[in-house]
Amino acid sequence: MRIGTGIKVEYLSSAWMIVEALGSVGFGLVAGSFALLAFGSDSLIELISGFAVLSHLRKDVAGSEIESRRTELLTTGLLFALIPVIGLGAVYSYSSGLRPEGSPLGIAIAIGAVVIMPYLWWQKKRIGKETRNLPLSIDAVESVTCLFMAVALLGGLLAEYFLGFWWADYLATAVILVFVTREAIESHRELHEEV
Repeated sequence: MRIGTGIKVEYLSSAWMIVEALGSVGFGLVAGSFALLAFGSDSLIELISGFAVLSHLRKDVAGSEIESRRTELLTTGLLFALIPVIGLGAVYSYSSGLRPEGSPLGIAIAIGAVVIMPYLWWQKKRIGKETRNLPLSIDAVESVTCLFMAVALLGGLLAEYFLGFWWADYLATAVILVFVTREAIESHRELHEEV
């Protein structure tokens, strides 16, 4: 029963991640906002991770330890892959003199994430703990990290749009990079504690 609820939460999470990834990347390209692009890239990884967790939850009725391990490895690997993409992309963008514009639609995506992610985090954490499902618990950590990234993104986008602080985009990108790195390290640590 609890796994069934976890599956529903993962479906909702995946639907939101599609909106978040497509919206952030699309609006980021239009506005030249690397913070939006980084946020969208993380959302895409969370979407892939969510599909892996969803697949694991559907098979969990029979109890699949190997599938659980694969899901955890995939999630952790994707997070580590995102670190250089964000870091090198931001450095290139900044050194090439790109000055991002404010994005009202990007602000809307960030507000949506700030509203939705606490619910997803709480549900995944609670159900993951109740069912002792590590992939769902790791996904909960990704959701709370996404919430913190959304707050940083929102602050940067608001500063860009209302105050004209184009550099706030790079500051928000740096904060997002810190959270992604922390998320990857935490996920890696949980994998090794399990072994």
